Amino acid sequence: MTIKLGVPSKGRLMDKTFDWFRARGVSLARTGSDREYAGAVEGVDGVELVLLSAGEIPRELATGRIHLGVTGTDLVREKLARWEQQVEEVALLGFGQADLILAVPNCWVDVDTLDDLDAASAAFRARHGFRLRIATKYHRLVREYLQDNGVADYQLVDSQGATEGVVKNETAEAIADITSTGETLRANHLKIMSDGPILKSQATLWRSRVATYSDADRLVLSKLLDTLR
Repeated sequence: MTIKLGVPSKGRLMDKTFDWFRARGVSLARTGSDREYAGAVEGVDGVELVLLSAGEIPRELATGRIHLGVTGTDLVREKLARWEQQVEEVALLGFGQADLILAVPNCWVDVDTLDDLDAASAAFRARHGFRLRIATKYHRLVREYLQDNGVADYQLVDSQGATEGVVKNETAEAIADITSTGETLRANHLKIMSDGPILKSQATLWRSRVATYSDADRLVLSKLLDTLR
């Protein structure tokens, strides 16, 4: 068998991941056209490159179909319940940094903290007869965060498009989304809650805790990780 390494299949994440490995003596390359998901590894024998979307990598690690994978902290913690039992953090890669934040309209002048939001959401429900809507792609992380901080009267609505625009479009009253600069939030007249981010994320190299490792696999993995260090 070989050690399977899952890497994002396109865009800046793929390029930055290739750069990170190259700087440590391991060359990763896509082979064939951009529509083919084949790759090659040079520098360590016994490693197979698997090109996947960043969102697929947590699931592939959790099922053991790949041994190592590069994806964001946010995706692992959102997609994997009890993620610590399924994957292990190997290395922070130093790129792809972004914060998962909670944001409300600028005009909510009395809402700056989660305590304020809890009071506002109760008042909103009393006035409108339904719960305050928070649009997000990150249901698990946001629900756990709000529960831990005592915010009760809300509902999460799914957003797979431009989340920052839902408040203007009146399909939600607040949002929880990933941001790196905050510029899009400001352009849409939204402000980040002052309690700080729900999660600070970056591209990370993960190891599957559930994948099958033969003695030969363990030797390859050990050699690869020694090279990367």
